[in-house]
Amino acid sequence: MANYSNYSVCYFSLGCKVNTCDTENIKQRLTAAGFGVTDSISKADICIVNSCTVTGKADKKCRQLLHRIKRTNPVCITVLTGCFPQADECEAKILYSSGLCDIVTGNGSTAFTADAVIRFIDSGERTFEVAEHCKGESFDNFTNSEFTDKTRGYLKIQDGCDRYCTYCVIPYARGHLRSKPLEDVKSDALLLAQCGHPEIVLTGINLCRYGADLDGDIRLIDAIEAVCSVEGIERVRLSSIEPELISDSDIERMAMLKKLCPHFHLSLQSGCDRTLKAMNRHYTTAQYAELVGKLRNAFPDCAITTDVMVGFAGETEDDHRQSLEFVRSIGFAKIHVFPYSIRKGTAAERMSGHISEEIKQRRAAEMAGVGKISREKFLSQMVGKRVKVLFEKENCTTFHHGYSENYTQIKIIRKNSQKSLRRMIFYVIILSVEDDHCLGEIIE
Repeated sequence: MANYSNYSVCYFSLGCKVNTCDTENIKQRLTAAGFGVTDSISKADICIVNSCTVTGKADKKCRQLLHRIKRTNPVCITVLTGCFPQADECEAKILYSSGLCDIVTGNGSTAFTADAVIRFIDSGERTFEVAEHCKGESFDNFTNSEFTDKTRGYLKIQDGCDRYCTYCVIPYARGHLRSKPLEDVKSDALLLAQCGHPEIVLTGINLCRYGADLDGDIRLIDAIEAVCSVEGIERVRLSSIEPELISDSDIERMAMLKKLCPHFHLSLQSGCDRTLKAMNRHYTTAQYAELVGKLRNAFPDCAITTDVMVGFAGETEDDHRQSLEFVRSIGFAKIHVFPYSIRKGTAAERMSGHISEEIKQRRAAEMAGVGKISREKFLSQMVGKRVKVLFEKENCTTFHHGYSENYTQIKIIRKNSQKSLRRMIFYVIILSVEDDHCLGEIIE
């Protein structure tokens, strides 16, 4: 067997938590083969970029990173994988032909990407292979044993999307929906718990559609209950969920789970019904607001966070004003605001009424302003509360920092001789708000 211990790999994971899981898959496969790990581009023999393509800005960030890698370390083996080449194979071929990438793969198989790296080292064979997603393809069911550099363990239980929102390229990049078998969800969660992760984050491209392709009427709530039942796991958190796919029965069952974190990232996209319809979203603002009310009744002090797009094709000033007012009325804990960008091959690309970048940026700033006020109000309401905080790796010598169950960032002063609190949970009383986080102290 070849010895790869002299080779170090630098990993870059762009975009969502699903990509984080896929990057970790590649990392663990190569580590098992003997490869080392480095955080330095200049010291790396191989750089692997797991790309995102959700917006034009994400594509630009990927290109810039590839140029930086080659500029910093021209002789390193450069790998481009993930959603960018899967969604835009032509552009990926240009990058490959220019020599900016030595290996290009899609996001269908992390094993194939790892094998391509080994082939290049063994024989010098370059690889360009982006396999088209197809109906009935299997879930890339690799088990991540541990996220060594993270407090939380990420558990990818679903991939792909069949919703085809008019602005979104992800169904083309990620393929049709597919799910990890329920028994594997539980066994993988147990493995992560045994590796010391007290919190598990369930991730997927369209998480709420988990189980739709499995036998036996399996739903997301079944996966949540399975992971909550694992000994050693203290908290279970959900990544982004779709509002139209959460039923009253789901909420009732979730509310019975003491380990489930009361933080729900409900994707909104727009607070205007006309725009939601043009986007091919499957709910109205009234239905969204009703769901938020039900979640807040079931989970007191829960955090509702969201994504909001501005400047969608055909969005008028009145549409934008309606969206602002709706977002203001909900009182989100946090909002991710982004301007619409045209994605090649989507239905929205062919729509009329595309808006100038100047107007998009102005609307984004206005929406971000509403979000800032909402965030400040949410944080101020946390003062005086007693919360359980999972502490993470310290990034400075003066503070410990971690997150409450509702995903509020908490900092406490670090005493001179105090050891790391990483992966430990303590009760904390919140004393004040500072910038985008709260300050508190541990309750002995």
